[in-house]
Amino acid sequence: MSQQSSPTVFSAGLDIMEMYKPKPDRVKEFWTTLQDVWLALYGSSFPTVAAINGHSPAGGCLLSLCCEYRIMCPNYSIGLNETKLGIVAPKWFMSSMLGAIPYREAELALTSGRMFSTDEALKIGLIDEVASDKADAIAKSEKFLSQFAKIHPIARKLTKLNLRHSALEWMQENKELDLNIFISFVGQPIVQKSLEKYLEGLKAKQAK
Repeated sequence: MSQQSSPTVFSAGLDIMEMYKPKPDRVKEFWTTLQDVWLALYGSSFPTVAAINGHSPAGGCLLSLCCEYRIMCPNYSIGLNETKLGIVAPKWFMSSMLGAIPYREAELALTSGRMFSTDEALKIGLIDEVASDKADAIAKSEKFLSQFAKIHPIARKLTKLNLRHSALEWMQENKELDLNIFISFVGQPIVQKSLEKYLEGLKAKQAK
């Protein structure tokens, strides 16, 4: 079960400072760590559920998409909003979203960097249930997990991993390629300018 202790944010996504004026060794470690986290969670043989008790943009949304079931509290937002930062969501981000919602919905969401409200996310299948609060989300998560006590564990495990095999295999075979694409892309002046603008906007908000 994945949850967050923050009262308003499930996961704020990736640390923009790691991508802004990146140092080669550090950004390599940053990205390969994210790849490994995705492989471990998306490829987990155990049943997984995300209790989303806060806003979940970008990498936060990705973490929840790694789980096969998502329960979200009201009045929050979720989505892969990378394009709004001038970043292209990697293939495995896209594959994770396509495993949850229809292609057309994913295309529109990814190209526009759309963030969905809890109700909107439920409507398109980005989440599976709405909980009234964190405690309710945890209770519903436990209920979801409890159903597997009656399912043969090996049958469940192999079924899940077979469904996710293509995406996992791609990452395992293309980790270095994916890393090089990311490093090359994020270092481009136009991308750095976009990240700088975003960070300046955050500073302006914090100053108010």
